[in-house]
Amino acid sequence: MEVAITGASGLIGSALTRSLRDDGHTVLSLVRPASTGQRAADAIRWDPVAGTIEADELEGIDAVVHLAGAGIGDKRWSPARKREILESRTRGTDLLARTLAGLSRRPSVFVSGSAVGYYGDRGDEVLTEQSPPGADFLAGVVRAWEAAAQPAVHAGIRTVFLRNGVVLSGRGGILPRLVAPFRFFVGGRMGSGRQWLSWVSIDDEVRVIRFVFDRSDLSGPVNVTAPSPVTNAQLTAALGAALHRPTVVPVPALGPRLVLGREMADELLFVSQRAVPSALTAAGYDFVHPDVATALRAVLGSRS
Repeated sequence: MEVAITGASGLIGSALTRSLRDDGHTVLSLVRPASTGQRAADAIRWDPVAGTIEADELEGIDAVVHLAGAGIGDKRWSPARKREILESRTRGTDLLARTLAGLSRRPSVFVSGSAVGYYGDRGDEVLTEQSPPGADFLAGVVRAWEAAAQPAVHAGIRTVFLRNGVVLSGRGGILPRLVAPFRFFVGGRMGSGRQWLSWVSIDDEVRVIRFVFDRSDLSGPVNVTAPSPVTNAQLTAALGAALHRPTVVPVPALGPRLVLGREMADELLFVSQRAVPSALTAAGYDFVHPDVATALRAVLGSRS
């Protein structure tokens, strides 16, 4: 099987690449043009800003996985950063979708990144793929992100939107940041701790993507979240247990809001999203890490 991946060096992309190559599949990475040097044999050049891509290299590819996009929590949200978060997703998705639609030998599936941020802040409401979108900044980003893939959909390419929850991995993402205070015995819940977190282990994230490859009945939005979302207080307790640390120092909302800005802090740290994997459950997917305690033991023990 030949798979092309954008964002192949990121947290999910690198884990997916390792998994596929370990099983003998061919993985091609879409990379930005280097100023010097020759293109690697396993790389396809593209530039979403310039709107260029080596389309011929995608002819006959079995699957395309699109994971590229500016990190939403890497920098404080200025108007310019918010524009970069949006355009880094919509431009790349539109370029890929239009390119794939125009191929003579199209891929059997286009797996495009998305997020449970689609749903916005929803309190205790249980969210399935059929739930309506939210109205905050990130919800707008995800709506535009998914809409940019429509040329592939209209061309008849099976298109799956990975509405990812928070991916738990010992190698990166949010978990190392959450763990750090616990190492110094100052870990605790964020704000009230009642906000819901939809999460998935890195192992299940990779397995879900590969599961999607083989399931021709899966298309459209797919919540990539474990079947047991947790509140921030529950996550805090599970982290404390996994690390053998107390969880008695709560983090008031005021602190992160001062550091990050109110909008960014509220949408990343205090948002409540109780998403469940209805589509995956209906398709028969079996989670390796269905509960957060099991997932934390696995990823903190292996740093996988």
